[in-house]
Amino acid sequence: MGAYSTYTDQELIALLRAADHAAFTEIYNRYWSTLMAMAYNHTKDKSAAQEIVQELFVGVWSRRDKLEIQTLKAYLATAVKFSIFKQIERERRRRDIEHKEYKLNSYADDEQKLEAKFLQEYINGQVELLPEKCRLVFNYSRVEGMTIPEIAKEMNISEKTVEGHLTKGIKVIKTNLKDSGILIIAVSASSHLWIN
Repeated sequence: MGAYSTYTDQELIALLRAADHAAFTEIYNRYWSTLMAMAYNHTKDKSAAQEIVQELFVGVWSRRDKLEIQTLKAYLATAVKFSIFKQIERERRRRDIEHKEYKLNSYADDEQKLEAKFLQEYINGQVELLPEKCRLVFNYSRVEGMTIPEIAKEMNISEKTVEGHLTKGIKVIKTNLKDSGILIIAVSASSHLWIN
């Protein structure tokens, strides 16, 4: 068991995909405290923080053979931040509902906007984890609104290469959204999300 503490994150990821329980335990031990600190710092509730981190690791194990992780530390941090945001907002809404009566349509609209906001926050984090050229192409296209020919000229690469990077980036982000247990709901605000 002790030998696993000397393994790199990438080695542990490979073993995790092969259903190695000891590798999963090492990942858990290596990052539990850091993720707990992040969760508690935002929630100020030890039980809520433990639940957030525990559910994250349960998800990592259950989807171990499907995860596409570039950097383990960044992946876990991004996933726990998303869960924190959701937890905080759920608590805020719960408290509000105890004191106010919302109309169904108004509440549904707020929920849609919230989902779109959190999804975009998560996507922003996932974009930062993409390989450098893939990330540049993605940002040129989705942030700066450049066309494929414009990106190809700017980066001195072929249009086919640009298309390849875009396809790869979108695939990785969508896969990680799914593998993180995040359901993409078709909402009116979804037109603002970069992965459309």
